[in-house]
Amino acid sequence: MNKNKHFYLNKEEPNKSCLLALRDIITRQDYNVTETTKYGMPCFCYKKKMFCYLWTDKKTNEPYILFVEGEHLHHEALETGNRNRMKIFRVNPDKDIPIETIEMLLNKALDLYRNGIIKAN
Repeated sequence: MNKNKHFYLNKEEPNKSCLLALRDIITRQDYNVTETTKYGMPCFCYKKKMFCYLWTDKKTNEPYILFVEGEHLHHEALETGNRNRMKIFRVNPDKDIPIETIEMLLNKALDLYRNGIIKAN
């Protein structure tokens, strides 16, 4: 079993289903999006440049999407925390996934690379 699938299958429900759904949403946004593992987390790259990660909060166990270039993204649901560059978007695994909001944020993040604001390989 590869590292990517191992991460998801080791999670308990409802996080497992939520993270797998988020994975699907992320990977279908652009054919240049690929998945790898960095720092033990699923990492999604655009043309080999990291743009987001999936992880779960250590305190709440709530899944979230971490946007690498979050400083360029503005939305009331994004959290900076103690990070300068990155922002996270929390997803409650017990509620419907806000697909439209997530797709909008993913595309804003991808547009940073597509439009050359962040250099992609």
